[in-house]
Amino acid sequence: MSESEKYSSIKNWAENDRPREKLLILGPNALSDSELLAIIIHSGSKNESAVDLSRRILSDSDNDLSTLSKKSVEQLMTFRGIGQAKAITIAAAMELVNRKKFSSSDTRQILSSKDVYEEIYHTLVDKHIEEFWLLILNSKNKIKSKTKISTGGTNATIVDVKFVMKKAVESLAISIIVVHNHPSENPNPSDADINLTNKIKNACHFFDIKFLDHIIFAGNNYYSFADEGKL
Repeated sequence: MSESEKYSSIKNWAENDRPREKLLILGPNALSDSELLAIIIHSGSKNESAVDLSRRILSDSDNDLSTLSKKSVEQLMTFRGIGQAKAITIAAAMELVNRKKFSSSDTRQILSSKDVYEEIYHTLVDKHIEEFWLLILNSKNKIKSKTKISTGGTNATIVDVKFVMKKAVESLAISIIVVHNHPSENPNPSDADINLTNKIKNACHFFDIKFLDHIIFAGNNYYSFADEGKL
């Protein structure tokens, strides 16, 4: 039997087994990760279906979408059957997932550091460089807005406290929370983190704004200055 005979095109599958048709009939939740990825990359190769190619890509990422989302276009192109166009499409799809915003952000009430962590998770989970974010809250501890203040390198980002306070004052903030990530996934604060926290705390006191917390996001873990009694 030739390789072409061994290969079974998606077009020859039963309708319910074809990813696109399956999605139309059963909805996206019924599809596996490999089937969804197959729809994204659209086609396979002469000897490999899009689903088989997707399974191979996911297998190399330990079947973990978070791991896959960290791959660059160049890394994706190392897979046989993935050219630049498909690699760009995959990278774009993964970035959309990373940019997912909680639809309830304007009404989400923050009652603990865990709430903050969950709110910012999809924003920071796969970032390879440090980012510093400001969360503006109203009198009911509900988030009014999230603003990225700065972007840095793999080990640090420069934060201008005056700019943080300018954003807070312009928004008539009742209280604020700041968050930054450690790409190393080490949640422990550096001396610079501690110094910055104290500066923001003093500035908030001057403007009569409540400084509720500074969260260091570290992948599956986080550090809360408030929880540790550092505020």
